[in-house]
This record gives sequence, structure tokens and C-alpha cells, in this order.
Amino acid sequence: MIPASPPTDVTLRQLLAHDEDGLLRLLLAPTGQDVVVRGVVIGDEGAERPHDGRVVLAAGPGSEPGAAAGAVREAARRGAAAVVVRSRGAEPPFEEVVAAARETGVALLERAAWADWADTVELLRSAMAFAAVGSGDRLAGDIAGGGLAVLAQEVARYCRASITIEDTRFRLLAHSATSTAADPERTSTILGGKVPDRRVAQLRRSGLLRALWTSRDVIHRAADEGDPERLVVAIRSGGEMLGSIWAAADGSSFSPDAEEALRRAADVAVPHLLQHRLRTAVNRRREEHALRGLLGGEGDAGSHLWSLGLAPETPCAVVVAERDRPTGDATERSLQALWLQATAHRPDVRVMRESDRITVLLPLPEGDGREALGLARELDSLATALPDAPPVWIGVGPMVPTPIHAADSCEQARWVVRALRERAARPSGASVPAARYAGHGDVAHTVTVLRLLDAVRPVWQRHGGAVHDLLTADFSAGGELVRSLAAYLDAGGDIPRAAQRLVVHPNTLRYRLRRARERFGIDLDDPDTRLVVTLAVRLADTADGRPPEST
Repeated sequence: MIPASPPTDVTLRQLLAHDEDGLLRLLLAPTGQDVVVRGVVIGDEGAERPHDGRVVLAAGPGSEPGAAAGAVREAARRGAAAVVVRSRGAEPPFEEVVAAARETGVALLERAAWADWADTVELLRSAMAFAAVGSGDRLAGDIAGGGLAVLAQEVARYCRASITIEDTRFRLLAHSATSTAADPERTSTILGGKVPDRRVAQLRRSGLLRALWTSRDVIHRAADEGDPERLVVAIRSGGEMLGSIWAAADGSSFSPDAEEALRRAADVAVPHLLQHRLRTAVNRRREEHALRGLLGGEGDAGSHLWSLGLAPETPCAVVVAERDRPTGDATERSLQALWLQATAHRPDVRVMRESDRITVLLPLPEGDGREALGLARELDSLATALPDAPPVWIGVGPMVPTPIHAADSCEQARWVVRALRERAARPSGASVPAARYAGHGDVAHTVTVLRLLDAVRPVWQRHGGAVHDLLTADFSAGGELVRSLAAYLDAGGDIPRAAQRLVVHPNTLRYRLRRARERFGIDLDDPDTRLVVTLAVRLADTADGRPPEST
């Protein structure tokens, strides 16, 4: 028999010791760290419910110190053990918030900037699950400090069987020692790190998986055509399925207590699977936060490089792929495909995905910037081949000597994307392919013009005069006159060529130019006027363009 120990409470000290990833930082503990924590709740000022012994996540209060301090006092009034507030980055916590915690005696913690509230809830669940398992349990005591690998070995000893522990996606988390009599399916699972797809399909057809998802007891499967006798039990936390433990009778019979051992093992495994899931999510979140900060030039670049596992002396370049605005499922699939392609390019590539773009940080250990252009070419080919996908614009930033300067390459790559969009939107442009890419040197002049136009835009918006009046009046009437002026200036004053581009008779264009002179006083023989008209028309053409957004 393997008796279960009764649940125990977890103290704040134990919770912080369990937080190996630094998700929470203790700011203040007026009554000490041995205060008992009995659960977690999202702060809600509207609901009158007790918080007895719980950790309150102050998710609601924004950047106002008064509101945050009020949330701390309210949580303390309802009996909270601790309150977690969101990090202010490099800024210290509000003095009003710290003072409120000190006055009310409630512990105050700060959530790391890279984490989110879901991570905090998962951390508390994991810590309390470990406390609930207890150390008095024989099985729990046997694996103390050893994790899932030791659990698999101990359960194998209790059951006299081969053990695998898997998550809900049938990925192998731990296994016991493998004998020479192990069946081929077990060997394939261990070598591949997951249950083979054909095996999963077979289990689904047989109904075993359905039984596993719905049963809370050990499921028995008899030996069949060389497949040994098996026992399997689901690992659950409340109603949530976390994984499963499989026992295979490889060349021997199960022990009399095998089913009971598996039931208890499933309970003991809960905190370990919660911790595994938390660690996976935390690592992903920390990398996302570090990559966003590095590409945006925010925070400590050295810390970001450490989180991303990048060497500071390695050259790199940034590639940005940006789609047209979402128009349906095909749009979403195209970005997902590009993300997968970029991620698979090389193990050291780091990819940040946003709503309408992916940003790729590509280390270049050989110092060859052409590889970044090659990646852009791959993404372009993929985007072009996707059916019904919207256009994708791909910009390659210049190679920089270290990832610390990745923000500079990222900014240039986004300017390239904008330049490609602007070129394709010109009325005189050729037909636009499904995807286009370029390096910074390919569109350097266009980028320079766009930067100049952005600098001129505020001056133009405050400017009055004849040209401003013409554009305002003509755009409200459809913009025919402005288009004619633009074509005339683009053609270098060649009226027949400009008329051909507009698909009108040259006399029609002459009439429009004369109307601009007579109605608005626009003298195109004056070089200053031509310059102002040229700038005004280009500003109007790029009115929807925006400087690259910060990450």
C-alpha cells in the first residue's frame, strides 16, 4: 500500500523558494515570510468576497499609484496573505503602494516584466501542488528532489514494469530504464521523444484514448499480437488533463499493487507536470520579452542576449516580413507558414511574431550578410506559392557587428518594407507580385525620400498658401487636378508623355494646368513652386504611410 498524505498549506517562503525562474520579487513582508498561502485570486474591487489567505493578483489597477495603493488596501481588508503588482520595468514600485502594504501588514510582491498573470497563477498552482503531495508519502519521499526521471524509475520498481510519462501531446517527459525485451513501440517512443503518430492513430481508433481522457482510474489493456500488457492512468489537476503514465509488462507480470502504485504516481506527478509546463511557458515568455526589447532598443541589451542564448561577438541582421492587412484565414495561414519557415532556417534564429508581421533576428557567424538576403528570398518564394495569400513585403536590414545593435538593423528593415509598399502603390508602377523583398541598399534612395517626407510633413501641415488650397479643394472633388500635376512633374514637364500616362489628350492636360494657374495661382515655371507642389503631391501619396513602429 502507498498511503496518500493529507494536503498541506504552502508558506510565502516556500512559494518564493519554488520560484526558480524569478517570476516574482518580494518587495515587502511586514509579518514575515511564513504567512500561509491558501490560493490565488484575481483582484476584483466590485465583488465582496473574502480573500482569506490568498494571493491577490492586482491585474486591474493601471499606472495610477492611487488606484494601485487602493487595490492593496482592499485586498488586505478582505484578508489576503499577499498582493502581486505588475512591474514598472526599471522604475521602482510606487511609494504609495509600498506604504499601503506596510500599513495593512500584507506582503507585497512584484511580477517580472517578461511574465504575465497566467504565469503567476501557474506558479502558485505548482507550488501548492508540491505542498499537497507532502513528504510523508512513501513514493513522494522516494523521489524527493529527483523529478520525473526518478519518479519513472521508482514507479517501475513498484509496478515491476517499464514506465513512460507523457504530456497531452504524447511527448515523452521521462522513462524508466529500457530492457532488451522492450517492445518496438516503446523503443520508438524513447528514440523519437514522442509516441509515433501511427501509434497515436491506432490508440484513437481503438477507443483507448477516449477512455483515458474521461476515466479517473487505471485502464488495463491486454497483450495483443506482440504488444505487451499495459496499464495507463491519466495525470489530472482537478478536471484538467496534464498527461499520462504508461506501464508495459515487458517480459514479466505486474506486481499485485501495480494499479494502486500508478494511481498514487499520477497524484505525485501533478506538481512536476505543472512545473514542467510553467518552465516551458516561462522560458518562451522570457525569450519573447528579451527579443522584443533587443529589437526595440529597450532595456539592458546584455541581459537580453543572455536570455536569448546569443553570443555578443556574433554579427547579425534582421529580416522583417509584413503582410497586407488581415483579410481572412488565408492571411493568417500565410504568416504562420512564414514563421515556421524562418524558425526552421537555423537553430540559432530567433523569430518574433506580431499581428501582421514576423521579425527575424539572424545570427551570421561567418560574417556573410548575403545569407539574410537568401532567407528573404526563401520567404518570398514561400509567400508567392501560397494560394489566395495577400502580398507580403520583406525587408532586410544591414548586417551589424553584434546583436546589441540589432535594433538598428531592425529599424532599417522596416524602412525597406515601407519603401517597397510605397513603390508598389505608385500609379506608374508595374503589376505587383504576391510578395516582394529587398535589402536596404536596393531601396536606399526611396528610404531617404520617405525619411525626408516624414521630416517635412509637420511643416507642410502648418503651411498655407496656394498649393495647400489646391490640394484641399481638389481632393474633395476627386483629385483629378492633383493627379495631373503629379504626372506632369514625374514626366519632367513633358506634356505628351504625361498625357499618355494619364490616358488623356495632351490638350486636356494643358487645360488642367492652365486651370491650376488661373484658379489657384500655381506657376509651374517657378522652381520653388514646382518643388513645393512635388513635395505636397508626394506627401499626399504617402499620407497613409507611417514611420516604422517601435517594437
